[in-house]
Amino acid sequence: MNPYYYYPGLVQQSADPYAGYSYVSPQEEYGGSRQPSALERRVEVLERENERQVRELTRLSREITRINQEINRLNREINRLNQNDERHTRRLNRLNQRLRTVENRLSIPFAAIEDGF
Repeated sequence: MNPYYYYPGLVQQSADPYAGYSYVSPQEEYGGSRQPSALERRVEVLERENERQVRELTRLSREITRINQEINRLNREINRLNQNDERHTRRLNRLNQRLRTVENRLSIPFAAIEDGF
């Protein structure tokens, strides 16, 4: 008795389930030199057009991403400049207030027409 239950008269199956089959392309099936039909040509044209459109959309998407990054950079710069401007405005307001206080203490007349001094 064989411990692996192998009987010499039994045909072993291959590990590949498609071992007995072979692929035949449609061109080979219908005579090898067959010209593609109008529908096949149209599908090929549409596939090429689709690939071209995908490449263009990818390029445009990258361009949009780049432009958005530039917009974000500019917005940060504008915010920084606005904060700087606000800081200087507050400083000028404090200086003007101190100047008016000094003018009042020294009784220096202030006329808006003369722009200060």
